[in-house]
Order: sequence, then structure tokens, then C-alpha cells
Amino acid sequence: MAIQQNLLVFCLLAFVPALLATSTDHGVKPKPYSMPFNRTIFPTGFTFGAGSASYQSEGGASIDGRGPSIWDTFTKNHPEKIWDRSTGEVADDFYHRYKDDIKIMKRIGLDSFRFSISWSRLLPKGKMSGGVNPLGVKFYNNVIDELLANGMKPFVTLFHWDLPQALEDKYGGFLSSEIVKDFRDYADFCFKTFGDRVKHWVTMNEPYSFSVNGYNGGTFAPGRCSSYMGNCTAGDSSTEPYIVAHNLLLSHAAAVKVYRTKYQAYQKGKIGITIVTHWFIPKSPKSEADKEAANRILDFLFGWFADPITYGNYPKIMRSLVGDRLPKFTKAQSDMLKGSFDFLGVNYYTTNYAQHSLTVPKFNRSYSTDSRVTASSSKNGIPIGTPTPLNWLFIYPKGIKQLMLYVRDKYKNPPIYITENGIAEANNDSLPIGEARKDSMRIRYYHGHLSSILEAIKEGVNVKGYYAWSFFDDFEWDAGYTVRFGIIYVDFKNNLKRYLKYSAYWFQRFLLH
Repeated sequence: MAIQQNLLVFCLLAFVPALLATSTDHGVKPKPYSMPFNRTIFPTGFTFGAGSASYQSEGGASIDGRGPSIWDTFTKNHPEKIWDRSTGEVADDFYHRYKDDIKIMKRIGLDSFRFSISWSRLLPKGKMSGGVNPLGVKFYNNVIDELLANGMKPFVTLFHWDLPQALEDKYGGFLSSEIVKDFRDYADFCFKTFGDRVKHWVTMNEPYSFSVNGYNGGTFAPGRCSSYMGNCTAGDSSTEPYIVAHNLLLSHAAAVKVYRTKYQAYQKGKIGITIVTHWFIPKSPKSEADKEAANRILDFLFGWFADPITYGNYPKIMRSLVGDRLPKFTKAQSDMLKGSFDFLGVNYYTTNYAQHSLTVPKFNRSYSTDSRVTASSSKNGIPIGTPTPLNWLFIYPKGIKQLMLYVRDKYKNPPIYITENGIAEANNDSLPIGEARKDSMRIRYYHGHLSSILEAIKEGVNVKGYYAWSFFDDFEWDAGYTVRFGIIYVDFKNNLKRYLKYSAYWFQRFLLH
């Protein structure tokens, strides 16, 4: 491992309090730095970690019995949809380097590491009847044991978008209700195999992103959409996102039922789901239509999944606007969904303005237009927050507090883990590594969001933990390697050497004080 530290790092850390106290990021009020900012000001037992996903970080895609996933196929068949035409074939090579990476996590002081299991690494054909890959089982056993040996809790996601290609080929993956049984069986196997040591399970990460990017815009695997929405060879953007989301929800509920029925009583773990959303502000604060638009788009992003698992049905406004294109739950399905989580994972990155849309297309309907809301990141030419290299991500820390209060009030104040929160830098190959590690904007981002979360906790929100996204720079889906989200710099041009960024040292100081 090539982890380097130097005097500049510690100089930066020494001046972090002053840096943060004078921050002028939109949404963060400058205030005196009057008290230490470290983990001791959070509730006892609060979990701090960082995250990753299997296809983004593991590599080893074609070895040791792993079957292909839809992301392997997508990046191979549609390289033009990846900004730099890259793949996750090697990624960070966590598959071979997990021991050294976990040592870095321990050195920083993380309590937990969030990772996902590659379904096709365990079950190459997607089904139990297709056989179990013993080398895949061995790998995840090793990762879990190594984390525990280093004093860290594994926080495991079962599905982070990399569906086995075999199931996509057999019946269309999540477009078919057949997926529910196969996901349930896969989850059952994971609980049985790893649940003696894994005490926090996430059934699936961001079902919104998988449904909308994969079946409405076609920018994610499996790359389906209507021709009027993008460059796709097949798909229907007006129906498929809703069908896929429906089957994702039923798969989640089936997995939770198996866990609660067969394992939870003696394994004593908890299970939930991770949902993503931006926060939304009415573009015109005095406009009732824009206020309604902000609430409506929250229902279309967050409520789409939070309502069924809390109340057993889709939000009323979705049922009204989508109509017959929105699948319906049977009473038995509704009952199984209602209350199907012990905690709620929430991913938050940014905030948008919401404006009521007067344009309602009679034809070419899609998920994108069904909410009748126009979302934007600026008003009168002024961005909503500090810009970042990603055109959709502006720094707006107080949005996470408002979102937490919203979840508290609308969804019965569930236990919440912030399972993703972070920003990216552009991957500038001409920048020396020593300079690329100086990520002061990320430090301000984390400080601002942790401060807002702490305010929400003080107002009664039941936040139990925080996972920075991401632990290391990785394959960032359609953006490939053009952006870097990690607190660990990965040198993709020199044997994937790891270097702590300044934000990693900041976390180290925050956690170990």
C-alpha cells in the first residue's frame, strides 16, 4: 500500500476549525467555532462508517466462478453510455486487496463498513438451483471476518443494482414477478450463511435509481427506455419504471418476511431498505402551486418506496397521476409490505428547487413528466448551493436536516441510517496526486452535513448512523472513472495504489479526537 502522509496534512487539520468557521457555502451560516467538533457530541452508540458497492469496487469480475451481471453486459455492449467507456472489470480490486483496505478503515477509526454482495458471485445463474459458488462464499466470509477482527461492523446490502445476467436473460429480471422468489431465495441464503455475524441488512439500495435510470432514461443497466427518452433499443418509459419498482418492493418484502420468520429471533439483527431523494424547495416560496410541487416530487421520489413499506400503498398523488400504469398491490401484498423494515436507510446528496409544470404531455408519457414538476438547481441565475464537478450536485447541507424532519413527521420517526452522503471531484489526471488529495470542499461538505444531522437529532429525529460515500474512488456507474467520490485516492494509472485524502485525515481526527 502506498499510503503517504506529510506535514501539509497536519497543517490542514490544524486549520480545519477556522476553515469551517468561515465557510460561505450556501446553506451554512458562518458562526464562531466555539466547541470541538468530533464524535463525542453525537449520541452514544452512533455509528460512523463509509460505503462501497460490489460492481463499483470489487473487480475480479471474470474470475473464481463469478457469473456476469447486467452491469458487465451493459458496459460491454453499450460503452457509449459510460462517459469514459470504462467498466468495473477491475475497479478498485477490493476482491484481492480487502485486507489492506480494511486496515486503512481501522486506521481512520471507522466503526463500520457498508458493502454490497454481488448476487452473481454467490449464485452465478441467479438461482439456488443453478448452484452456489464456494469461492464467492469464501470471499464474503473473509471480508466479514476481517472487518470483525478489526473491530468494525459489516453493514451489508443484498442488491446494489448488479442483477445476475442469467435472470435478465431468462425472464427479464425485475420486469417479471418471477424475480420475487429468486430474490427471496438469494436473501435466504445470505441470511443463513452470513447472518451469524452480519447484524445490519439492507435489502436493496436506491430502488428509485435502478428503476428510473435503468428503465426510464436508459443510462443505467439494463439500459431500457422509450425511443423518445434516449438511445435505447427496447423499453417503455411510461410503464416499465413502475413495474420494476413494484417488483423491487415485493422482493424487499419477501426477503424481510424470510428474515423475520426464520432468522431474526436468534441472529438478533436488523433489516431495512435504502431510499434516495433530494430535498426540494418551492421555487417561488409564495406560490401554492410550487409548494404542492415540492411535496409532489418528494412523493414521486421518496414516497414511491417509503409509503408502501410504511402504510402498504403508493402515495395517493402517484395513484392519481399515473393511473392504470401504476401497478396495484393485493391486500396480502400490502399487508406484507406494511412495516417491512426495522430501520430506514436514507441517501442524500443535494437539494433542488421545485416548480409546478404547466406542460402535461398527451403522448410520449414517462416517469419524468408524470409528477408534473420541473426541478432545477438555480433561481435567477444563482445556484442553490456551492457548485461541484457534477452538474446535479450542489452543496446544500441544511437540506438533509429538512429531509430528516420530513421523514420524522410523515413516516412515524423510524430509526434512520444515512447510508450515503458525499461529493465528487473531477478526475484530473494532470493534477499531481499530492494536490488531488487536498479535498477541502469535501471536508466542508461533511462538516456541514454532520452539523445539520446533529441539529435534526436534537429535534427528535432518530438518526442512528452516518456512512460517507464513498470509502474509495471507484467506478461511478455511467460516469465511469471521470469523478472521484472517495476519501481514499486510488491511482488508477499506477497499480491502484491507495492514498489518504485530507478528508480521510479529517475523519480520523473527528473519530479518534
